[in-house]
Amino acid sequence: MKYVFYVLGILTFTLGISFTIQSDLGTSPFDALLVGLSVNVGLTVGSWEIIIALILIGCNSFLKRQRPEILGLLTAFITGVGIDMWLLLLHNWITPELWYSKVICFGIGMVVIGLGTATYLHTNFAPIPVDRLTLIILELTRTNIFFSRTFIYLAFLIMALILNGPIGVGTLLTVCLGGLILNYFMPYTEKVLDPILTHSSTSPTSDKDSV
Repeated sequence: MKYVFYVLGILTFTLGISFTIQSDLGTSPFDALLVGLSVNVGLTVGSWEIIIALILIGCNSFLKRQRPEILGLLTAFITGVGIDMWLLLLHNWITPELWYSKVICFGIGMVVIGLGTATYLHTNFAPIPVDRLTLIILELTRTNIFFSRTFIYLAFLIMALILNGPIGVGTLLTVCLGGLILNYFMPYTEKVLDPILTHSSTSPTSDKDSV
């Protein structure tokens, strides 16, 4: 079951990313960086997700002083494919034009991103390198998810500005609220998923005992 929630979590938050991109209000700083690279250099948004992931895997390895977490590349690959897939599917379906429809689209994206990220992070299986970096900073600074996430968002915001990524009011909202929303969902996903994951991990043992 852990791997099912892992994939569902990734597909959920990539759907949220696609909603924010389609809202045309600005994406998260990291996604703005990916879109900026896609527009100015070439390749798809998902392709840049994988390339940046390789760089971050090396960065995380240095900070933790351990071997590179290659499994993170698997998550980045699934994420990249998910983003490109959702953007392709939503391209003609969701094209908000009025300001309030853009706000609704962006708001849905923010909530879905927070829920999906909290879900797949709780499986503790191969986090995306940028999310692993969030957890590393959390551990090093001994603060909370909100602080570490916001710190990373600000760093990527600067890089996205340099590369002329799609920065807007939505980007600033993501910097201010992204970590807060993730921090809000973490305890709820723990409460819902822990019983399920615990049951699925103990079921084989229980079956053997009954035999």
